[in-house]
Amino acid sequence: MNVFSNLDWTIVILYLCGNLYLGYILSKKVSTAEDFYVGRKVTPWWAIGISVVATYVSALTFMGAPAWSYKEGLSVMAIHLNYPLVIFLVITFFLPFFYNSGVASIYEYQERRFGPKARGLIASIFLVSQSLTSAAILYATSLVIGFITGMEVIHAIIVVSAIALFYTALGGTTAVIWTDVFQSAVLFVGAFIIFFGLIDYLPGSLDETLVQLKSTGKLKALDFSAGFDYVTGAWAGIIGMALFHTTVYGTNQMMVQRTLASKNIGDAKKSYLLMGFAAPFIYFLFILMGVLFYAYYGGKPFDNDNTIILQFAADYGLPGLMGIIAAAVMAASMSSLSAAFHSLSTISTLDFYQRYFRREETPEHYLKVTRLFTLFWAAVIVLPAILYSKSGGSVLEVLSKVGSFFVGAQLGMYALGFFSKSANERGLLIGTVTGFGMVWFVATQTDIAWPWYCLIGAATNFGVSTLASIALEGRKTTWSPYTIKGQKEKFRAEGMPEKDGKWFLVPGRVDKFSYLLLVFFGAVIAFLALFDYLV
Repeated sequence: MNVFSNLDWTIVILYLCGNLYLGYILSKKVSTAEDFYVGRKVTPWWAIGISVVATYVSALTFMGAPAWSYKEGLSVMAIHLNYPLVIFLVITFFLPFFYNSGVASIYEYQERRFGPKARGLIASIFLVSQSLTSAAILYATSLVIGFITGMEVIHAIIVVSAIALFYTALGGTTAVIWTDVFQSAVLFVGAFIIFFGLIDYLPGSLDETLVQLKSTGKLKALDFSAGFDYVTGAWAGIIGMALFHTTVYGTNQMMVQRTLASKNIGDAKKSYLLMGFAAPFIYFLFILMGVLFYAYYGGKPFDNDNTIILQFAADYGLPGLMGIIAAAVMAASMSSLSAAFHSLSTISTLDFYQRYFRREETPEHYLKVTRLFTLFWAAVIVLPAILYSKSGGSVLEVLSKVGSFFVGAQLGMYALGFFSKSANERGLLIGTVTGFGMVWFVATQTDIAWPWYCLIGAATNFGVSTLASIALEGRKTTWSPYTIKGQKEKFRAEGMPEKDGKWFLVPGRVDKFSYLLLVFFGAVIAFLALFDYLV
């Protein structure tokens, strides 16, 4: 379907030129590998926070969330209501470890806590899972480009990859962050135009439409009676997906790496707090949009549900809107892709190339190698992106399913590092492999829904690793300095300050401002519980 006008093309071209120019300007500030990895620690916290939001709210959310809620209703919100709780856990337990260590790769923690094999294992898990995630984002973007311009899927994939590759390879983390700020503005302009246009075009008033949707059960966001086989049940969202998203924000190099560019620990935490407070509003917007699309289109089936929001934009007919939507989706995609390329290349260089092949090279050499790895990963994800096109369901749900097979292993490894006294490297490796096996068994032999896979994998990993560690080397009598308890003891013994200003440096201590996240989480639960009742 080619509905692009000259105005639409002008908007897209200006947007792309702006991105490329920004990447080029920022590249002048990158002269070493350290600049590429974490910048010069001068980026303001709010820009880093917007970058964190923009990375996860990608084209998968822009198209996938309405596609998912078009079928399932507001219950999809149960999967995404947990962000305040998630960010509370991440900035309390995870972020201090990474920021205080001064590392660029967060997986160096695993080597310090357990050994080089643990670091290599979790870095490998990240490379595989993140490349599959990035491929899904590429596919989502290709749907948009193909729908509105008539371009072939493979051509769209190559174009978007090449543009994101260009400014990421040049500007590193600074380019990723500032282009994300620019791209998020474009994304939400497009989203709000569609949202308010949709309200205006509903067959009845908004109140009448909501009453009609309530009669079909589409407005019931929280179902506390749902069993383990129900994907969008309330407990699956509050427990299962809270652990899933904790892994995404706490153990994913792509997410954490930009916070390491913060000026201090307070700025790093504030950048994450922005996500904790903003995410529920953002996801509610896109999920409610899908429910309203159900009323607008009368629930008719689509060949590919991910194109619903695009179809409405075409039907709406506002001059330049398709150009804004194309720019918005490309903005969402490239913010995620650039962050993915950046983190994949960083881990490839630090955790493998520098670690095992060339230890004593110059910073300029590692910068060159990192940029080559950026090119490598941009090429690698093309094939799985094409394979994703075989699925017509919500790309957001497809991506979440794929990620659920990996997050349990990652969460289990960090939980052992933080909270286990006796865990050792050999036991950890046995437990991680066993955890993968358990998730595979549950996925193929039971009806348990995928939001629970993270809990199952992590619990299996933690339990088996602990038992195997004790069996192999016995119980330990002292805590590692890289556990939560060991860190607290180290801070006390060495007389180190526990705070930098108002923010705790020591892991496991709760900042006063973080308690507002728990209050906000309760407010989100209350709002969703009352929404269906009050209509």
